Amino acid sequence: MAYIIAEPCVDVKDASCVAVCPVDCIHGGPDDTMLYINPDECIDCGACAPECPVSAIFPEDQVPEQWRQFIQMNYAYFGKTK
Repeated sequence: MAYIIAEPCVDVKDASCVAVCPVDCIHGGPDDTMLYINPDECIDCGACAPECPVSAIFPEDQVPEQWRQFIQMNYAYFGKTK
């Protein structure tokens, strides 16, 4: 199970989470509207979640219902399916 970045990150892309990730699994290019967590690289340490200023990062099994589509979006960004 990986952590998932959800809707509050859209158009914010604050990189505080990137700075604390011990395995550099949070990615996003200049044309992306949000950041994404690579599910194959994430070690589920949770260091990123408290650093997010917009509370957009959740353990996969705790993503709020209204943002569940972001689980597949995060996986798809890395060419994966969930």
